[in-house]
Amino acid sequence: MTAVLPPSVRSYHVNSGDGIDGLSLRSHEPPISGIGEVAVAVHAVSLNFRELLVLRGQYVLPVKPDVIPVSDGAGQVVAVGPGVQRVRPGDRVTATLFPRWLDGPLEPAYLPQLGGSLDGMLTELAVLPEQALVPVPEHLSYAEAATLPCAAVTAWNALTGDGPGIQPGHTVLTTGSGGVSLFAVQLAKLLGATVIATTGQADREQRLRDLGADEVVNYRAVPDWHTAVRDLTGGRGADRVVDTAGTLEQSLKSLAVNGHVAFVGSVTGDWRPLDPRLLFGVAATVRALTVGSHAQFTQLNKIIAAHQLRPVIDRAFPFEEAGAAFRYYESTSPFGKVIIRIR
Repeated sequence: MTAVLPPSVRSYHVNSGDGIDGLSLRSHEPPISGIGEVAVAVHAVSLNFRELLVLRGQYVLPVKPDVIPVSDGAGQVVAVGPGVQRVRPGDRVTATLFPRWLDGPLEPAYLPQLGGSLDGMLTELAVLPEQALVPVPEHLSYAEAATLPCAAVTAWNALTGDGPGIQPGHTVLTTGSGGVSLFAVQLAKLLGATVIATTGQADREQRLRDLGADEVVNYRAVPDWHTAVRDLTGGRGADRVVDTAGTLEQSLKSLAVNGHVAFVGSVTGDWRPLDPRLLFGVAATVRALTVGSHAQFTQLNKIIAAHQLRPVIDRAFPFEEAGAAFRYYESTSPFGKVIIRIR
């Protein structure tokens, strides 16, 4: 099915390593949907730390030259190519970061990713494979839906992506107050867990409690915060740690016997040597993870819709001020997601 597309659309482009100043807004002819592809009028995108890594030339996966950046966005279907059956014009959708990863473990064939080796969402019109699309929960705005593909799916994978996952009565520890951690607090609480959160900012302690944290430990006030976690759990430790800060040593010291560390990464890039005895001391499982599959995104959406969960948004910028949005995200420590509104 075709639609009347505008004579031109605007997209941001950048080369990996060129930094925020390398972002270039250009007009071009609208892309055309091919077989199995869908044209989506993008309404909003959301920034993640990976976007800064792409701009800095530090992203671990390949980045194409002159890429349209940003993996996370939401919009409305305006045209579909031949063979498309699951969506139609007017549908509100977002897309998986790894369009080819439908289910099961991550494999090399699934590694092409939006805003990296594939063009991303910082554009007025994106053409995406039908298999990548995920419906937007009815209660969410486009801006709220744009926060989900990376941070929320990563949090969901961290909590549930290893078989049984979190069970009611488990204790979950989340580190910091970045996007993944905030979703992990909300989702772990919905799954029936007791949630302990860490933060380095006193003014965020109550905000974390408001999202669902039962206890909050300020790691600046208590540098050996793993001792506080053990005290709060009667010496047992947390059943699962969602580690987004790269604090693997203290995460393991916080862990219960046979516990699980979902290791998301380190926003500081500070990787320290690890004493293997910490792993054996609690028979720990440490799982490095990368976002999640289409199937996991679909499961997440069911939980979000059933509980009317609302993502936390820190600030929104207009499309023309994308550079300012990146600088704000880079230079501050936002509590919630940074959005760029396109429509």
